[in-house]
Amino acid sequence: MSTDVADGIAREWEALGVRGSFLARNIDTGEELGFAVDVPVPLASVVKVPLALVVLDRIAAGALDPARPVTCVPSAGSAGSGGPAGLAAFRHPATLAVGDLLLMMLSVSDNAAADLLLDLVPVPEVDERLRSWDCPGLRVRHRLHHMYAWAAGASGNDFSLALELAVRDERTGRHTIETLDPAHATTGTARALVSLLERVWRDEISHLTATAELRRLMGLQVFAHRMGSELRADSLRYSGKTGSFLHLRHEIGVVEADSGDRVALATLTRADRRACLAPDIDLAIGVAARRAFEALRT
Repeated sequence: MSTDVADGIAREWEALGVRGSFLARNIDTGEELGFAVDVPVPLASVVKVPLALVVLDRIAAGALDPARPVTCVPSAGSAGSGGPAGLAAFRHPATLAVGDLLLMMLSVSDNAAADLLLDLVPVPEVDERLRSWDCPGLRVRHRLHHMYAWAAGASGNDFSLALELAVRDERTGRHTIETLDPAHATTGTARALVSLLERVWRDEISHLTATAELRRLMGLQVFAHRMGSELRADSLRYSGKTGSFLHLRHEIGVVEADSGDRVALATLTRADRRACLAPDIDLAIGVAARRAFEALRT
């Protein structure tokens, strides 16, 4: 049955002109279904989940104060991270605590908040901490604003052209935008991301306070147009993180039922067509999550 569900999801994605990876795993039984689970894909904002865990790990270890104030100055590099939400859209200086930067980063996918956190915990440190936790398949290689900077540089600040380049390069395998090249980008696989979520939900990584806070913050995500769209019920709780950039539409998360079932999911998609908005692809991601949860619940 699990194989049939995975094959059906793959066929529906292909019919929409979508390539990608999908994995769903019952956290308690280990049963899983999916396809292309070991293909490295640029993560876009999905990287904010492992970043948050590393920051929360430092907080739990007493090396970073969650109340520490951090000032965002829009003219500075951190505020040039792109994106329509949070500090990334601010035009005036603002000061937030580290703990609130984590909230902004995970709830509204604030890129500027992420880069301010990377000022405190640099990219090499995040990458090394993931290695020390034995997280193969996850690599953190650049700040969030680098996605936009490389796209702008390749397209002359024309993001319609950048989208066309991303779609073309997806077909040819030659990457004009470096942060979309798996050899240079921040990347992850569906297997690596689901395994990370499983360890967070089972408190098998970092500190108990860090994993508990990450679960809480992921439960506050405001975007419900992908997985969450098909996982709404009084008896279900969904915690997730989207990632969107040019032709990339991702989401990872965990759905928990009052019955005790817990399923971790990762969808990493790349579209063949030039479209900034693709509600049919978002819906297909949600349908895939619902079908997988139903197939894997005990």
